[in-house]
Amino acid sequence: MTATPRRRARHARTPAVFVDRDGTLNRDVDYLRRVADLRLLPGTAAALRSLTAAGFAVVVVTNQSGVARGLIDPATLVAIHRTLQRRLAGAGGELAGIYVCPHHPEAGVPPLRRRCRCRKPAPGLVYRAVRELDLDLTRSYCVGDSAVDIALAAATGTSAVLVLTGHGRRTRAALAPGTPVAHVAANFRAAAEWIIDNARRKPRRRR
Repeated sequence: MTATPRRRARHARTPAVFVDRDGTLNRDVDYLRRVADLRLLPGTAAALRSLTAAGFAVVVVTNQSGVARGLIDPATLVAIHRTLQRRLAGAGGELAGIYVCPHHPEAGVPPLRRRCRCRKPAPGLVYRAVRELDLDLTRSYCVGDSAVDIALAAATGTSAVLVLTGHGRRTRAALAPGTPVAHVAANFRAAAEWIIDNARRKPRRRR
């Protein structure tokens, strides 16, 4: 399940920032079920503007098992994501795409109850975005507030950035020693600033 992505020219592979939704871009309300409950975190639109200006495609990758659990219907989820895109666009930000896993391995009924390849930390959503948007994983980042997002970065070979919004502080406290986290940021805006600076300092790989 995905919002319609904006296709990019096939001649240019673009670095991406794969970003979690709840607790990273918007307030985590324990299953966002209504458009009226969507609240962007401070600085989200500014971060998006900065990343886009720096040449990154910002792609939301989100587990939404509330669909499998029967807590939210697919049409409402689509409406929430259209509202998210509209609000960000109104503030000068642009999402390259929104990729969603609606499944759960144990809750609900088939076909939503199944072990899939798209539920984070499985890399299916990221790989789909790479194919559809012509993205360069070697120069990409994963940003989120949970251990799942850090594991997704490891599974896709991208750099993990943990934000301390949402469940981020609890996640940081529970991280096992040696967990590969490239950076810890106060919020998505701070994460964007670090990513842009890090990308400028990192030598680009030759093909």
